[in-house]
Amino acid sequence: MPTVGICEDDDELRGVVRSALERDGLEVRATGSGTDAMASFAGRPPDVLVLDIGLPDADGRDLCQALRAQGVTAPVLFLTARDALPDRLSGFHAGGDDYLTKPFELKELLVRVRALLRRVAPAEPPANGLLLDESTHAVVHDGTAVRLTPTEYRLLSALAATPGDVVRRGALIAAGWPDGALVHPNTLDVYFARIRRKLREAGAPQAIGTARGVGYVLR
Repeated sequence: MPTVGICEDDDELRGVVRSALERDGLEVRATGSGTDAMASFAGRPPDVLVLDIGLPDADGRDLCQALRAQGVTAPVLFLTARDALPDRLSGFHAGGDDYLTKPFELKELLVRVRALLRRVAPAEPPANGLLLDESTHAVVHDGTAVRLTPTEYRLLSALAATPGDVVRRGALIAAGWPDGALVHPNTLDVYFARIRRKLREAGAPQAIGTARGVGYVLR
């Protein structure tokens, strides 16, 4: 079961987030301070970290850097009440992977956490030979490799993580643009047209289907 580590000093919010994640089938380890987070997460890192920036004893960005220095590579989703561009950029520069501004909808938090989990969970290559090479950002089939852009790679990885299942558009946007960029709905369609073409170039038998108005599926 995937594990999510939370560091949030607000007891009520921490409990609400924990309950939502557990209902979504995730194991949760929750802390309320930077000190407790270091003690809990440095030695036994969870799969994804959700860190509040405004902690009572530390800045969540400093906590992220400290965990990175200890070798923790789990993706980090920052929670903060500050939404100015310099604040968001500083979170990414500190080693964060995503950013959610308070107040937020729990549904959006769950989508973002799931997107981060798909990025770190190695997808099993399908039996018919499709392979996604993370080191070169390429799709490989029977020895033929076709390079993907980083965004194309993230989008295809999100589909390959659950082949046969429809991945919703919101989850795909969160996976493809983890920095929280504003993405026009048509942009997603353009990217999948490119990915379909590259799958054909690689000779891959997989096809990307469209669930109109809902999302995409790798078959």
